Amino acid sequence: MAFVLNDRVKETTTTTGTGAVTLAGAVTSFESFGTGIGNNNQTYYAIVHKSLNEWEVGVGTLNGSSTTLTRTTVISSTNSDAAQNFQAGEKEVFCTYPGSRAPSAGMTATTYVTTHNATISDTQTMDSGVLAGPVSITGSLSVTGNLYIL
Repeated sequence: MAFVLNDRVKETTTTTGTGAVTLAGAVTSFESFGTGIGNNNQTYYAIVHKSLNEWEVGVGTLNGSSTTLTRTTVISSTNSDAAQNFQAGEKEVFCTYPGSRAPSAGMTATTYVTTHNATISDTQTMDSGVLAGPVSITGSLSVTGNLYIL
């Protein structure tokens, strides 16, 4: 399983409730989650009800047949940042990059530490930065500034 972001990935759904979302196909001029994200991968998503004030942003996991998106972690929503209990009606489900996960605009390029598929197994120190990827910490990590985990 990889974490994948991609542009122009959008499908519709009529799923209700707080569970996994059944994807109903790509919107015209967009890719499906299966094409843009790939089976069994994770991505940031947004779900927006087309006629009600209901929305949710989070991390989702696409199942092996690309037919459902499991709402793995809710980041923000119209339900006090908990899983939105979606009502009947059409919704759009699309890839997004949550603002709360973006590095601070005040950070400079020299403060970024990007790690992909890395294991931190010894004690390490950094002033500030960004860790991306899957990152496994088995030792300790001391941060004296801001740390952003993508």
